[in-house]
Amino acid sequence: MSSDTQPHHGSGRSGAGSEPVGELVQRASQQLTELVRGELRLAQAEMKEKGKRYGKGGGLFGGAGLVGFLMLEALVATAIAAIAVALPVWAAALIVTAALGVVAAVMTLTGKKEVSQAAPPAPQQTVENVKADVAEIKESAHR
Repeated sequence: MSSDTQPHHGSGRSGAGSEPVGELVQRASQQLTELVRGELRLAQAEMKEKGKRYGKGGGLFGGAGLVGFLMLEALVATAIAAIAVALPVWAAALIVTAALGVVAAVMTLTGKKEVSQAAPPAPQQTVENVKADVAEIKESAHR
């Protein structure tokens, strides 16, 4: 093979070529470090801003929940007042209280049914699959 087919790397500079490459690598390393630090500062500032927004949003959701609860209380008082047109106030309040009790009982029973269907809180199908996999591996190892 002739020397023309060989690549020429730094010909003519035996030891001088390594120093500039070393400086370039060092400069690139410093720039990469600065870039990573800058990106981390940017990410930190962005997360801080998002955290503030999440905090404000959470506070507004909490306030909305409180106002919604007060609205439901006013609705109950309105229902009592409407029934009180035809009956004494105490009877109207008793009727609304009983209706709310029935709604609460139905929700409780439905919730209990859902929770009992979810129990036990272990991934049973996955546990069965793992047991089957272990048995298969043991069987393969004995062959």
